[in-house]
Amino acid sequence: MARLIWLTGASGSGKDSLLGALRESLPANLIIAHRYITRAADAGGENHVALSEPEFARRAAAGLFTLSWQAHGYHYGIGIEVEAWLARGQNVLVNGSRLHLPQAQQRFGGQLLPLCLQVSPEVLEARLRRRGRESEAEIRQRLARAAQPQPAGVLLLNNDGALQHTVARLSELLENYR
Repeated sequence: MARLIWLTGASGSGKDSLLGALRESLPANLIIAHRYITRAADAGGENHVALSEPEFARRAAAGLFTLSWQAHGYHYGIGIEVEAWLARGQNVLVNGSRLHLPQAQQRFGGQLLPLCLQVSPEVLEARLRRRGRESEAEIRQRLARAAQPQPAGVLLLNNDGALQHTVARLSELLENYR
């Protein structure tokens, strides 16, 4: 059975870096889905399809998202093309949202494989400070949110070390869930 891998992780855990590395060396039978976001294409971060709010609303009304949500002042959507890829036996990895995991579980049931990319608090704090995008108060909020326990059934993938080790562990994990 093809799986929808719902990747979550704290801001600064390395999700964008992991997705970029996977795009360079994709494990067999894996597609990385892009998200549709009401954020400028050149805003940095993940490779996404930038939509205006009216365009996002039109697509949502037309049923073109299999999942959608709002967070951090933006609208996020996963396109219905994901369903076609799954139907053709392809595993699909999406950059998901921990808060919207229940929505994904309801929609995809046993086909969903929730995966959380984690780093130790020390590594996370250092990464957040190094990138310089957050204030001290925002860093403290992100660290507190990252310390919250994961829901039951979420697989954990540590990203404290070298990115190539995380990619290798992810490939092994996906092989075990075939």
